[in-house]
This record gives sequence, structure tokens and C-alpha cells, in this order.
Amino acid sequence: MATFLMLTLVTLSSFCSPAQAEIFTSIGQMTDLIFTERELVQSLKEYIEAEESKLEAVKSWANKLDLLTRASTSDPEGFLAHPVNAYKLMKRLNTEWSELESLVLQDPSDGFISNMSVHRQYFPDEEDEKGAAKALMRLQDTYKLDSESFSKGKLPGQGQYSGVRYNALLTVDDCFDMGKLAYNENDYYHSVLWMQQALRQMDSGEDAKTPKADILDYLSYSVYQMGDLPRAIELTRRLVAIDPSHQRAGGNLRYFEQLLSKELRDRGRSEQEPADERPIQLDTYERPKDYLPEREVYEALCRGEGVKMTTKRQSRLFCRYRDGNRNPRLLLKPMKEEDEWDSPHIVRFLEALSDEEIEKIKELAKPKLARATVRDPNTGVLTVAHYRVSKSAWLEGEDDPVIERVNQRIEDITGLTVDTAELLQVANYGVGGQYEPHYDFSRKDEPDAFKSLGTGNRVATFLNYMSDVEAGGATVFPDFGAVIWPRKGTAVFWYNLFKSGEGDYRTRHAACPVLVGSKWVSNKWIHERGQEFRRPCGLTEVD
Repeated sequence: MATFLMLTLVTLSSFCSPAQAEIFTSIGQMTDLIFTERELVQSLKEYIEAEESKLEAVKSWANKLDLLTRASTSDPEGFLAHPVNAYKLMKRLNTEWSELESLVLQDPSDGFISNMSVHRQYFPDEEDEKGAAKALMRLQDTYKLDSESFSKGKLPGQGQYSGVRYNALLTVDDCFDMGKLAYNENDYYHSVLWMQQALRQMDSGEDAKTPKADILDYLSYSVYQMGDLPRAIELTRRLVAIDPSHQRAGGNLRYFEQLLSKELRDRGRSEQEPADERPIQLDTYERPKDYLPEREVYEALCRGEGVKMTTKRQSRLFCRYRDGNRNPRLLLKPMKEEDEWDSPHIVRFLEALSDEEIEKIKELAKPKLARATVRDPNTGVLTVAHYRVSKSAWLEGEDDPVIERVNQRIEDITGLTVDTAELLQVANYGVGGQYEPHYDFSRKDEPDAFKSLGTGNRVATFLNYMSDVEAGGATVFPDFGAVIWPRKGTAVFWYNLFKSGEGDYRTRHAACPVLVGSKWVSNKWIHERGQEFRRPCGLTEVD
């Protein structure tokens, strides 16, 4: 049995290099792993049953022979005096012990290992695990979730939703692994948060494979990197107390104490202040700034904070029926339209997609899903980016009548031709899936972004929401403080360009990280060419 377990561990470790990667970027594709794991569990249970059956047979042999050998060894000659006993001894050693040997040599693990081999190509790899861990930290930052709440699975509702159907807990070892991943990325801010949580849960009595010394080692150095020398010293002293022979702890402690003494001398003080004994929280240390200038505004909007919807602006928003200038396809059933924002004008169309159309689009897209890309502003070439975490597929009208019907509907509603539009892009967001603030149109510093298409710039965006999202996942516009929550079957529409052809920089927007749920959308980016008479040019730069 021990040999099998070792074999299983070796085999599992060898399976962590599948051909398929970036699984974490799409919840839709990750659902397949749920059924894969269920099948593996069933295979494992079958192996256990076979192993138990084998052991029962061996145990039965051992018990029977134990009784027999006790009798035979008490009086060997007397036992063998009976000719049947002599015959059966010859038979057992010549035949039956060989059969027992064959039974013991049988390996019930073959079926399980074979099943593992079939599925291993679909297993996530190290990058998937790392991506999922970073996604949890991104959710923690965006929605201000402390590590303890996250560890206990207490995720808040967002918008009109609240609660989570399936709870999940993080163990000491899970928290340690999160902190270690952040540490290895030189992300000491998150390393502190997760190592502190691992220590908190261990101190409360939770069992773990991870030694406390390892947690204190990573935590003390991460706290030092965050500039908190008194706390780093206190934590290192705890480490020395439980492991006096630790190879780094003693040296680190002396180094930290020397640094603190120098700081005190420079300040003209002789005694240090005691270390802060309050637990480390989200606001204990300042999160380092990054490349995104509107990070705080963007994340606040994702939480539903800082929305600039005033009473005056609200009074300018209306709802109406749109018949597409008496378009025959909309006369009998005009489209319901609601204003989401006044300037720039953003509208939402209700019942833009039926449930049946949504399921068909998802069915067509799933086999084609690949990591979503962004267009390199310098080369115009599509490439993956860390700030866009989702998978997408491109569908054309020839793929299915549903796609052709959706394209026609977009043209009827907007009055813009879709002959020069991009294909319908279907996107599914994965763990913490997001698309940070960006423009849909190409700016003056990237004139070649859509050159290969030959259809001009993206004049407008038509965004279909194909799922409700339990928490998170809003579309936000940091420039003017708008938040649009996903509602299944609805679509939002806005112009990216003024009538003059100049870009409307106010339309910089983002897809907030999905906190709970699976977010499906489909985009139709409508281009300039062909709109000359449908949306005539304006006379002023911002017309």
C-alpha cells in the first residue's frame, strides 16, 4: 500500500505539466475540471475497494495458516504422521503459496493510474495555480476583504445580490502557500497578510503540515521589508524561541536590532517603542502604488462606492421604446431602452438576448475559448496581458443562424452597419476575472492598432451581458464615476468617438474582477467605415 501511495504522488507530480494552460482564466472551462475530479474520485474509490478485497483475501489466508502452523509446529512428526497432512503440506508449498504470491503481486492501482493518464492533459499547471492565487489577492484588494474573512469564506454580496451558496475555507497550509507565492514574487504586502493569517489560525489550534517556524521566518522578513522593524524583531524573537538553531533567525535578529539602534540614534532617542501588538490588518501597511493611476477610483467603483449619480443627473435619464426608425423587424416588438448615463450617453437595452440564444452562443464559443488578448499599441499585434484575465472566442454569422440574427439585431437597434464590424467576441471571466481600465478605440499614439482591418477606428461598443453575476463583475467608467451592473439578457451601448472622429477619452472603462459567479459577455465593436450616412460627421472637434 505504501508503495502505491508513493507511486501515486510521483505520478501526480509528473502530471502538473499539461498541454493546456491558463485554465484559471475561464470559469466556463474550469467547470469541466469538476467532472474530471469526480471521475477520478470514483476511480480512486474503486481502487480502494479492490485493495481492500485483496487484503481481505490475504488476511483470510494468514489466519487459516496461522492456526495450521501452530498445530503442526507443536508436534511436527505427529502432525506429518497423518498421510493427508503430509500431502497437503506438499501441495501448499508447491501450489497454494505460489497462488498467494501471485495474489500479493497483483496491482489494483493499474486502473486508477490509467485513468489519471487519460485526464492528465487537462490538469492545471503551476501557472494556473499561481494565477488563481494572484486572483484571490486581486479580489482581496479590490473589495477590501481581510484575510480572515477570505479564509473563512465570508464573501460579501454586491449590488442586488448577497450571500454565497457554497462556502469554502482556507487552511493554515493554504494561507502559507498564498503568502509564500507572494513572497517569491517580492510582493511583501500580500505575503504579510497571508502569513499573518496562517499564524493566526495555527495559534488558534488548527493543525497543519507547515511548521510554525517556517511561517514566522517568512512573516518576520516580509514585515521587515514593509519597514516595520519593531514588529520584525518581535516575530524573529518568537522564531528563535521555538527554533534556537534556525540558520537565519539569529543573524536576522542581530541585523534587525542593529538597524533599529541606528534609527534610534539618528532620531536622538535611546529607547525603542514597543512593537505594535495589534493584529496585522488590511490597513496596517500601505499597499504599494502600481502602474494604474486611477487604481483607487476604479476599485472604489467596483465596490459600488464613489458613484457620481446625482439627483439632477438622474432626472435626465429616461426609458423608451426604440423601433429603429420604424425598422420592420422592430415595429411589432420595439426594443426597450433605458438611459444608464447622460454624458457620455450610455443606454441599456432590455431583452436584447433570449435565454435560448445565450445558451447557443455559449455552446458555440466554449470549444473556441482561448486566453483573451489586447492589441499592442505599437505593432497592432494581439497579445495576452496580465491586466485582462478572461478567455474569449470569435463567432461569425456563418457559424450559426443565431449569430447572424444577433448581428442583424444589433444593426437594427443601433442604426449602424455591422458589415465592417468585428466578429462577435464572446468572453468568459475566470477566477477574479477582470479587464482593467482601457479604451476600446485606438488613440493618436497608436494609429496602426486597427490598420490590418481596413475599417477605421471603433466608433461604438455594443456589450451583451449573458449572465447575472452574484458579486462583482461590474462595468465601470472611472472618468465620470459610472457603474453598470451585469443583468442577463440586457446589453449596453455607447459611442467611443465623437462625430468628428475624435476619440471620447471619457469612455475609458473597466470590467471589475468577478468576486462570486461566472460572467459571460459578448461584444460587438462597430467600426467607422460604412457609417458615413448612418452617423454623419460633425462640424466641431467634440461634436
